[in-house]
Amino acid sequence: MLSKHPGKCRFPHGHTRKIEFILESASLDSNGMVCDFKIIKDAVGSYLETLDHALCMNSEDPMFATLQQAYGDSVVAFDKTEPTTEVLAEKIHSTASRLLAEYAERNSPSYPLSEGVRLVRVRVWETSSSWAEYEDRG
Repeated sequence: MLSKHPGKCRFPHGHTRKIEFILESASLDSNGMVCDFKIIKDAVGSYLETLDHALCMNSEDPMFATLQQAYGDSVVAFDKTEPTTEVLAEKIHSTASRLLAEYAERNSPSYPLSEGVRLVRVRVWETSSSWAEYEDRG
């Protein structure tokens, strides 16, 4: 819900988004991978679930408190910003980077995350033909 949007996006609406994670490493692990996809699911899956079937809203939207009271955790606050696809890509990137680092510290014996694996980019598809991405250039 984009409260400052001049068109229909200012009303509650939904998207079936697809999220791409682009990771890099200087070398492949012992299984010939940069990162097993199971690691992404284990590290980031619970966070992404909080966005599934949720109403993402600017915390300054006049209806924010009312809708959050009515729907609880299904209303996700975006602090003083509109939850555009671009903002979602940046937020998912920063959160996933942190969660992958935490996963690496746990040293999973079954699915270890190799040292040097880095989340480079997150692409969030809003439709089959439109997307936004955030890339860490640091």
